[in-house]
Amino acid sequence: MILRGALMHRMPWPEYFMNITYLVAERSTCSRRLVGAVAVKDKRILATGYNGAPAGTPHCLDVGCLRKQLGIPSGQRHEICRGLHAEQNVIIQAAVHGINISGAELYCTTHPCVLCAKMLINCGITAINYAEDYPDDLAADMLREAGVTVTKLQYTPRPRTL
Repeated sequence: MILRGALMHRMPWPEYFMNITYLVAERSTCSRRLVGAVAVKDKRILATGYNGAPAGTPHCLDVGCLRKQLGIPSGQRHEICRGLHAEQNVIIQAAVHGINISGAELYCTTHPCVLCAKMLINCGITAINYAEDYPDDLAADMLREAGVTVTKLQYTPRPRTL
């Protein structure tokens, strides 16, 4: 906590949750991008997720990245990636543990892709807060059409390594 005179400064909720998304991202096993996501409702964390290969399968860090080997740009050919996205893992973790995330907000290090946007719309996420852009105009369009509030937060993550 930072003391300012006689008053104590507390971290605002959006910054608190965004900090947690970057901590969650540190578990990522993707060799191209570290992404973390946190579903929050009533200022309570419901589920977290990071991007990486499904449980029990080799991680991209261990076997390499086919998309990287083929020179496929970010945001393209998701179907040949062995990993799940952080947003997908939030939804899966909530489902596995019987947690309803309908009506929740999502904090994510990166703007969702169109595949994740469609899933987030259908599971009832009401708002998405993110820090880093992602090249997917269709995702932004669909989220807007569905009435999901999307906010880019001014956030500077601490340096990370891939």
